Amino acid sequence: MKSDKILILGVTASGKGRLAFDLARKMGAEIISVDSMKVYRRMDIGTAKPPKQARRRVRYHLIDVIEPSESFSVKAFLDATGQAIEQIRGRDKPIIGVGGTALYIKALLYGLFEGPGADKQIRAALRARAEGQGLEQLHRQLKQVDPEAAGRIHKNDTKRIIRALEVYEITGKPISVFQQQWNDTLESPHNAQYAIQNTTHDWTIIGLRRTKTEENARINARVKEMIAAGLVDEVTSLLREEKPLSPQARCAIGYAEIIDYLSGKTSLNDATELMKKRTRRLAKNQRTWFKTFTNIHWLDIGRDEPAEKILSRTQQLIKDVTSEQDSASTV
Repeated sequence: MKSDKILILGVTASGKGRLAFDLARKMGAEIISVDSMKVYRRMDIGTAKPPKQARRRVRYHLIDVIEPSESFSVKAFLDATGQAIEQIRGRDKPIIGVGGTALYIKALLYGLFEGPGADKQIRAALRARAEGQGLEQLHRQLKQVDPEAAGRIHKNDTKRIIRALEVYEITGKPISVFQQQWNDTLESPHNAQYAIQNTTHDWTIIGLRRTKTEENARINARVKEMIAAGLVDEVTSLLREEKPLSPQARCAIGYAEIIDYLSGKTSLNDATELMKKRTRRLAKNQRTWFKTFTNIHWLDIGRDEPAEKILSRTQQLIKDVTSEQDSASTV
């Protein structure tokens, strides 16, 4: 394989993590996690981190890099990823990126200008959270990350709450920081400074794709496994820590539902079913995001297809893609 930068993407529970590990072992590569929740220490079960034994055999980056009480932005991700790429290249190793956080993938492939702009996918995800978890929870999150804006925005003002959280998620900065300069122009995407930089990326992108029915079945099975593996105990331990969970960590799928269970708002069975429902919704949003990306080489995975066969097919696909690229460069 001539390609030294491979990105493996797919919806949650698609098997991309296993493939990344197997491929890294074959190539002698290091792995960069492209996941907004795996960055948190001690949030292991609910984020489906690779097992510790796997991390002893392959070097991973951007896993366990911040405390659950801290926030993490797209800019922080790009900065950390840039450092990781430099380190891996310094060791003359191939790089494998793997993940399903679509905004991070988008930033990695095309780049982002920092600033208070608009992103339809983020807004859609925030609206879905408002519908599923309640607008009050979003306003509480805003109060923690930007108390100045939260003090001005009414708790029932859906549009402005979503807008403020959108800016914070994109930039890692409160919307109030930008408002002195931009004032009312922040409400209009036509005046935004934030934009996607449509640059040429140098990643070979492999996408794992399963039927929707199988994806849903795998998601449901994973949620059951998380509960059986001790997710309730993990969340209980996190809530006992001296510093409270950040809004991002607290609202993560799996953690939000178990927190509600532990606070007596719902039963464990209902919390588990809601986890399944929200994870399936996340997979749907991921599929929508991935349709906006270009140059993905999709690998359709058969039901119960062995990991060894998926690895072999991926190796052949990368070989074919590399050959096509070499041929095109000589024309």
